Amino acid sequence: MNDPVSPAETLRRSLAELLDGLPPRQAAGAVERLIANYRGQTPTHAPILRDRADVAAYAAYRMPATFEAVRSALEAFAATAPDFTPRSHVDVGGGTGAATWAVTATWPGERGVTVLDWAEPALALGREIAAANPALRDARWQRARIGADLTLADTDLVTVSYVLNELSEPDRAALVDAAAAAAQAVVIVEAGTPAGYARVIEARDRLVRAGLHVVAPCPHSAACPIEPGKDWCHFSARVSRSSLHRQVKGGTLPYEDEKFSYVVATRLPAGPAPSRVVRRPQIRKGQVLLDLCEADERLSRTTVTKRHGSLYKAARDTEWGDTWPPGEPSA
Repeated sequence: MNDPVSPAETLRRSLAELLDGLPPRQAAGAVERLIANYRGQTPTHAPILRDRADVAAYAAYRMPATFEAVRSALEAFAATAPDFTPRSHVDVGGGTGAATWAVTATWPGERGVTVLDWAEPALALGREIAAANPALRDARWQRARIGADLTLADTDLVTVSYVLNELSEPDRAALVDAAAAAAQAVVIVEAGTPAGYARVIEARDRLVRAGLHVVAPCPHSAACPIEPGKDWCHFSARVSRSSLHRQVKGGTLPYEDEKFSYVVATRLPAGPAPSRVVRRPQIRKGQVLLDLCEADERLSRTTVTKRHGSLYKAARDTEWGDTWPPGEPSA
């Protein structure tokens, strides 16, 4: 009996099929134009994704990276709440629905799913792609303006991925407040840049003020110990590169690393990790250096050596974004 195909592999196959018949040069040109637009100021009433060709090219280019970043955030959340499986999910500004695929990869099975976005071509294509994923075949794809007038029905989980950068400050605040009021858990993902981190911290503060507590990546709900302007908190997810990816960006590596910042806040009885690795571990001869965000609201560096026995082996296997020590229960 064949093993079931993972959501990640199903998504890759579906995206590859999207580009059949679309000339590679046209697809690459559409992606380059859309990237340039997304880096500018984008009013929420003017969708950038204008037609199917735009959406197909951009989905093939961006969905795998969004999927991996959101899945990383969701897996960190799932580790803090092992008994939780969302029965309902609203993806705000979800476009073609990458975050919905990440949810099904983290918690297999069907649930009530609603994707909200202003761009009708993105929603239409997301619905088409989702037909390949049994857990998403009954999802609702609904056109909605993402801003101050947004209202959300009560739900277990709200995801907001790579959306806040497209909104004005008042609309960002309104969206975060609406998510906090509606959901048992809110997951926000932004680009792993200083500006993306600043938007995540702004949202994090609003979620905490709304009564939710932070469970990932931070090991506490107090103020972030990173000094503003000096550094920023971000993580990395490995993404397999498609031929379109290589054509647009150049290079020969079969993968790239998607940098992202995120926050997970919840009303559930979940606890954060005792500490989290916030930089790529430095492996040296006989020792591993780990940069940690600690539960006592500080950043620290710990050195694990061969004298630490099994902990040293664990440190060598530890990756950026992992909890530390390994196997420690949440607080």
